[in-house]
Amino acid sequence: MNPLSPQGLPRTRRDLLGLIGKLAGSTAMYHAMTSLGHAAESPYQGPIQLQGAPKGASILVLGAGIAGLVGAYELRKAGYKVQVLEYNNRAGGRAWTLRGGDEFTELGGAKQKVEFDKGLYVNPGPWRLPYHHHGILGYAHQLGVPLEPFMQVNYNAYLHSKNAYGGKPQRFRHVQADFHGHVAELLSKATNKNQLDGEVTAEDRDKLLEAMKHWGALDKSYRYTPSEAMSNRRGYDVSPGGGLMPAPAYSTPLAPKDLMKSNLWRYLSVGHDEEFHTAIFQPVGGMDQIAQALYREVADLVQFNARVTAIDQNDQGVTVAYTDTASGATRQAKADWCLCTLPLSILSQIDIQVSAPMQAAIEAVPYEACVKVGLQFKRRFWEQDDHIYGGITFTDLPNTLIGYPATGYGSRGKGVLLGAYIWGPNAYEFTARTPAERVALAVKYGSQIHPQYEKEFETGVAVGWHRVPWTNGCFGNWSDEARKAHYKNLCQIDGRIVLAGEHASLIPAWQEGAVLSSHDAISRLHARIKAAA
Repeated sequence: MNPLSPQGLPRTRRDLLGLIGKLAGSTAMYHAMTSLGHAAESPYQGPIQLQGAPKGASILVLGAGIAGLVGAYELRKAGYKVQVLEYNNRAGGRAWTLRGGDEFTELGGAKQKVEFDKGLYVNPGPWRLPYHHHGILGYAHQLGVPLEPFMQVNYNAYLHSKNAYGGKPQRFRHVQADFHGHVAELLSKATNKNQLDGEVTAEDRDKLLEAMKHWGALDKSYRYTPSEAMSNRRGYDVSPGGGLMPAPAYSTPLAPKDLMKSNLWRYLSVGHDEEFHTAIFQPVGGMDQIAQALYREVADLVQFNARVTAIDQNDQGVTVAYTDTASGATRQAKADWCLCTLPLSILSQIDIQVSAPMQAAIEAVPYEACVKVGLQFKRRFWEQDDHIYGGITFTDLPNTLIGYPATGYGSRGKGVLLGAYIWGPNAYEFTARTPAERVALAVKYGSQIHPQYEKEFETGVAVGWHRVPWTNGCFGNWSDEARKAHYKNLCQIDGRIVLAGEHASLIPAWQEGAVLSSHDAISRLHARIKAAA
């Protein structure tokens, strides 16, 4: 059914709100929804509570990433005998922070040594914690991990297109204020001309006009023109000062035609997704701090350098063969039950005795390619020269974005920023080069936005997740078809084995998905074990 009238306008109030959302993003729609009396929030289930493990019952946990650490921590508290096998020589999995002195080797043998100064770091994996990810935040609070704000949207950061405005980056606030203003003016014109029919009543029309006036900083005639309201959104050409300083001068908006042609408006919705709503956090000192806090609680249970090679089960228990990568010795670990949190990209290469439906599910999920590049500079020029404190600059260049550090504001020394966060084909193209060449490319692209790059750059590191030997990808990239066919089978308890991790969640790529998946898996496993006792 066509939601528009023959004149191309919305038929109903719902259609109107949907059209506003498509034209101007969810913020515009939210303002309209608020004016018309509509809003909603999602619920949350509280922390896990496990009690009464059968005496002597044992569980083998494979993987000491977030899902595995959470599982080991909660299962031990419930009274189970727990052992954890981890491929790496550290805990945390993709919750990984690289600091000066760290070394790692990727598939193909390329080795990188991080040369950042003391106290500086980059998070090659997860780098932010949304306020509504109560599970992972709950462990941070419970274990005393201090948090600090992460800035997702910085209105003074840049939006950049190599083909727009002569390649000159534009301030986020300019693009947002002008796009909102021009769209609000268009909607106001349509509303004033009584072109909204159907269920959009006169009262609705008046409320919508008032909402658009405030949202778009329009004048009393519903025009988006230079004014105090506009300049309070996008900034002044001459800002208000004190004493006998020059009088304020309103700024001039970007022309509607040029703005639409630039495509910069497509970045404006970055803060509209629920995951990026304020407040967002990061652990003080690096994203690995929550994983390390969990690890300290279960350190005596974890065996590092254990590369799992086979997983067998029968009606008596589970046997896992693994290689001690430090000594080369082949060993076995046994338990009554198994919580397996290995990425499917790895698990699909391991001989595992599970049912055909679960095996098909394990093999059904490809992993996303991704590259992050951390760059150290001699000084924090983005703050000192460009007045950008935290947040993200977006570009259509292959480096995709520049993430500014959300810590150490105003420091006079060196700084590390995220110089690239690359997905898809560009990620493969980047990792076809040597690590040094990847870093050099990130510097080259970033120089088109910040000319200071080449003079101030010191050192960098480039992590291609599809070349990381213990994960072979960034996260499980489910298709709708694969979820429909395989997701429930993947999450079922298969004999004595249950899987957990971000891949076994509806929040892929987020630590919250790993936490909730682990909670769900061990809750069901606990119930199964108690019923069988």
